[in-house]
Amino acid sequence: MAERIQKLLASAGIASRREAERMIEQGRVSINGNVVHLGDKAEVTDTLRLDGKIIRLNRRPETKHRVLAYHKPEGQICTRSDPEGRPTIYEKLPRMRSGRWIAVGRLDINTSGLILLTTDGELANNLMHPSHEIEREYAVRVLGEVPDSMLRTLRKGVELEDGMAKFNSIRDAGGQGANHWYHVTLNEGRNREVRRLWESQQIRVSRLSRVRFGHVTLRRGLKPGEWDELERSDINRLRQSAGMPPVEELETEKKSFKQRSSRPHKKPVKARRASSYKKRK
Repeated sequence: MAERIQKLLASAGIASRREAERMIEQGRVSINGNVVHLGDKAEVTDTLRLDGKIIRLNRRPETKHRVLAYHKPEGQICTRSDPEGRPTIYEKLPRMRSGRWIAVGRLDINTSGLILLTTDGELANNLMHPSHEIEREYAVRVLGEVPDSMLRTLRKGVELEDGMAKFNSIRDAGGQGANHWYHVTLNEGRNREVRRLWESQQIRVSRLSRVRFGHVTLRRGLKPGEWDELERSDINRLRQSAGMPPVEELETEKKSFKQRSSRPHKKPVKARRASSYKKRK
């Protein structure tokens, strides 16, 4: 049965649907030698090329339902390559024979913290979709005093250039001198939204780190540039929050998931559940 090409690319683990749509708009995708357009459909038996390279549509990633919780350092970007030669989040991730890692949203170059990556394009697309309103939590360090009236304004809502925005909650996390920490939550991932909200009140953000996405919390002790692989139960919790059915463990996935990092361990350590990655006080 013919399906939209962006869905076929997502199912093959090449990109999220949103990324696939951008690829199509850029003229990078062809079917049977013809450049395709948004809305075009294809069969899995058709010859699909991305940037001239054949994509096997009937071949799934070696393990389709994998999710990494990566601790992004400041200075890394969330694209696959950069003409300026800056480091990217993809450089030290585990390699695969088929499929590729797809980032669930982005963090800007000056923002650190948790970013999820998956081999499942449909899951990435659903987790990013605004309709699911999956909560994100950030640790923010700001400069200067922030009066209660300003915090109330940020919770009530501020008109930004791309529409109204607000924090669900703002929690005082302490600080010394001119620097003060807050933990804030919101249900969407618009470009630089956390920074823009604070800047709308003439407050300068000096540090920003995402510490939670949905139920997945950045594990204490996970160093920048390292990553954990989520267990099946946590992946299914993500799928539930994204309006997707659970997946059963596949034969190729029955080996235990390992906690891994960009630096090799002499002996792999079993991964903790993402729900246990709560930051200790």
